[in-house]
Amino acid sequence: MLFPSEEIKLNLPDAEISYFPNFFSIEQALEYFENILKHTNWQQDDITIFGKTHQQPRLTALFANNKKPYSYSNITMYPNVFSEDLLAIKQKIETVTETRFTTCLANLYRTGQDSNGWHADNEKALGKNPIIASVSFGGCRTFHLKHKTNKSLKHKMLLEAGSLLLMKGETQHHWLHQIAKTKKNVQPRINLTFRVIK
Repeated sequence: MLFPSEEIKLNLPDAEISYFPNFFSIEQALEYFENILKHTNWQQDDITIFGKTHQQPRLTALFANNKKPYSYSNITMYPNVFSEDLLAIKQKIETVTETRFTTCLANLYRTGQDSNGWHADNEKALGKNPIIASVSFGGCRTFHLKHKTNKSLKHKMLLEAGSLLLMKGETQHHWLHQIAKTKKNVQPRINLTFRVIK
């Protein structure tokens, strides 16, 4: 595989996770952030957790090269067409993953109060051992991981602008991840998660 030299492999059991800190240059990352922020039709869905319904604490948008909807946490999203920027980002990721992604879920974290709770990307539509490619633009946020059965196994890392995080293999079977709320003064962040919907 043609991996860039700065690949950092996380040494975690039951997981295949790699981090590429400077996958996009600072200039590219800023340009992509501004374009995607401005030209995306962001939405805020209601989410039901433990029987209580409230507004999702972030904005989202779905893109795909097909018309297949994507469902998670009782939300069903219908895709928009990939923009030129998203296609360029997707193609660059595909060169290192040797995977053809069909779908991108975009998340906009406006402030430190926007978050994404503990979850695994294990929806049936993603198949058995999904590969998830996560790109970050804008402000840095801390990414938390915890093992589903071994409570002592935890990890956290800062996802920087222009970085790529790859999760594959059995990662989603054994690990949960989240972006927690923070009281720190953080800049808005856009996260693009590319996936293959079977």
